[in-house]
Parts: sequence; C-alpha cells; structure tokens
Amino acid sequence: NGIDTALYDPVRDPLLPARYSAQDPGSKKVCRREMQKTMGIETNQNPVVAMVTRLTYQKGIDLIRYIFEEMMQLPISFVLLGSGDWDYEQFFLDMQGRYPGRVGVNIGFDAALSRRIYAGADLFLMPSRSEACGLSQMIASRYGTVPIVRETGGLYDTIKPYGPDRSGNGFTFASYHAHDMLHVIREAEGLYRDTENFRALVKKIMKIDFSWNASAEKYDALYRRLI
Repeated sequence: NGIDTALYDPVRDPLLPARYSAQDPGSKKVCRREMQKTMGIETNQNPVVAMVTRLTYQKGIDLIRYIFEEMMQLPISFVLLGSGDWDYEQFFLDMQGRYPGRVGVNIGFDAALSRRIYAGADLFLMPSRSEACGLSQMIASRYGTVPIVRETGGLYDTIKPYGPDRSGNGFTFASYHAHDMLHVIREAEGLYRDTENFRALVKKIMKIDFSWNASAEKYDALYRRLI
C-alpha cells in the first residue's frame, strides 16, 4: 500500500494551523498546541498519544481498555478520533470524564480534524489484532508523529523497532498482550524525554518514502522476478 504524499504533506497542508518540514519541524509545536486546545486537553509538554481509528475488536481496542488506567499513570495525554462499537465509544467517553484535561475524545470522523491530530500528536498508537496493511502509521510518520504498533501484517512491514543503535522508525510489540503494549508505550514516553534523540527520530520518519511510487517499484520488481 502507499499514501498520497501530495495530500498528506505538512509542508503544504491547508488544514493545519502551521506548516513544517523534516528540515524545519519547529512549527509542529504550533499544530500540537492548537490540537490540544481543540481536543480539550492541557497545553503542557507531556507527550500526546493519539489514535485515529475505527473502534472495533480488530483494531486492538480491548488491549487499550484493559490497561488504560495504568497507561494514564504515565505523564501523558491521550486523544482519540473514531467511531464504532457502542461499548468502546462509551468507554472512551467515560475515560474523558474521569481524566479531564488529559483525555480528549471525539466520536465520529472528521477528515480535517484527523489531519490536525496526525500533525499535533507526538506518538500514534495502532495496536491492531490484524491489519492487512494500514495507512495511519504511514500518515503519522509523514507528519512526524512516531508510531507505536503491533507487529502484524502491514504494520510489521512498514514499522521497525527503534533500538539502542537508533535504528528503526517506531515502537513495536509482537504478542497480542496489553502489558507488552504498555511496555513499549513507556519506552516511547522515555525517548520523548530524550529531546535530542526524539527530534532525530521525528526528522528521520518524516523523510521515509511511503508514496505509491515506492510501492509500485516494489510490485514491479516482484513481477519481474516472477517472469
């Protein structure tokens, strides 16, 4: 799969309150502050963990529900845009009430708001039970928001774990296990506090080519090998 890099482009996106690039990502802070205000969370310096997703079992929502209270013991904020199963919707609305100023929830889908969340968040959570490819992890990377994904399907293909050697382009966990997910969320939050290395990772992921041109070249190479 691939993304439309002309549509998803923080340098030119007209839906953002400010534009930025991998070479000059400073204005991402403006997008962050405005998104925090829109989603009703405090404009502090704690990392913002975001989700833009369908609220279904396949998307790993049960993992989040299982450890949400523990996750909120970390110095983070959480924002969600999505809709789906009624019980999941109600859970997140309840958590917004329980953690005012730290949890922001918008039930439904708003294309403009989704782009502002991609641009304004620091970490993007995608713990899918299964995912044929997935686009959100690539869009988040394009906007400099570090993905946290489960190693399944296309998520495993596109996101590799950040290691001590500073390789990789996100945070991953293999088992479909809530506390494994929580562990890598803690790791990501820790890296966020390491300002220099986190900024380097942001710049790195913004430069990755997730365009259809890159995907088409891989398909072409595969077809040529087959014939």
